[in-house]
Amino acid sequence: MDFAYSVFGLLIHSNVPIPGVPPVDSYAVDPDISRHLRFHLDVLPYPDALLSPREQELAYVSSYTDESGAPVLRIWNAADKSFLRLSYSDGTQFWLDHPRQNVFAAWPGQLTLENALSYLLGPVFGLLLRLRGVTCLHASAVAFEDRCVVFVGPEGAGKSTTAAAFAKRGFAVLSDDIVALSISSSGISSDRGPADARLTPDVGSFRVLPAYPHLCLWPDSLKFLYGSEKQFPRLAPDWDKRKLVLGTKGTRFAHRALPLAAIYLFADRATEGAPRVAAAPLKMSLLSLLANTYANNLLDAAMRAEEFSVLDRLISSVPVRLLTPHANSAYIEELCNLIYNDFQALPRG
Repeated sequence: MDFAYSVFGLLIHSNVPIPGVPPVDSYAVDPDISRHLRFHLDVLPYPDALLSPREQELAYVSSYTDESGAPVLRIWNAADKSFLRLSYSDGTQFWLDHPRQNVFAAWPGQLTLENALSYLLGPVFGLLLRLRGVTCLHASAVAFEDRCVVFVGPEGAGKSTTAAAFAKRGFAVLSDDIVALSISSSGISSDRGPADARLTPDVGSFRVLPAYPHLCLWPDSLKFLYGSEKQFPRLAPDWDKRKLVLGTKGTRFAHRALPLAAIYLFADRATEGAPRVAAAPLKMSLLSLLANTYANNLLDAAMRAEEFSVLDRLISSVPVRLLTPHANSAYIEELCNLIYNDFQALPRG
């Protein structure tokens, strides 16, 4: 059977249903083959993929380790470089074929599809998009009227919590954790998704592609916003991170790509004079965005140069603001007010 979904501007065909992602018409025909992607879940790409991976070279080793000290992720070139094999320390594995049009996944018997999806819809998808030529930021995106803003920063900066606070106010959310950018040029539609990602934005604009309708939050954030985390489902049975389903509790999901109106870079939390916002220096903006993109360690020289060019154009055309949250999470409402008022005062380009 074929289950179809639209995520990050791609038409995904899956062999099994993907919980938490709304399906689309599986018979819809899109002539643009570059927008198609196929998931093969609990399926191996070749018969001996687990017993004999046929790896040629180790492409990446994560600096993060699990409780035993093993790297949480290793990436190999496999099967005569026909695939990238991603191997997580819990035994979950993914294979991305060379054209980046097929993703295979396998996991140990004690784990579940939900465990695999926590990787697939997060870091694996971010890597896949980046290798397909789409610039992706570690960020969250929220719609303000007919445009959107993105919150960029390192893990734990408060991006998802801030997006969730805006969602609670009724603002639609486009994406969490991964913000995929679509670039449009004059006279060319920007809603086509990744097929447009390599266009030069000389007289164009940047848009954010919608992801999937949920936010991933730690229990502390949900306790602060909603009083308890117990009413929210876990992302996976053995993981404490929870899912805020957009479309429930007065929240909304933005289903279409929106123009990017402003970028808010999260600085370190402070107590004196916080929260506060100011214009971000151009050099800081570029370095911060470069530090918060996906797949930096797997890009070749040409892709690095392309990414640098895209981000340089981005900060030249979109206001970048430096946001300093308060160290006390009780200031989240003041932070949201500050962001929205600052956005309203920005010139509309």
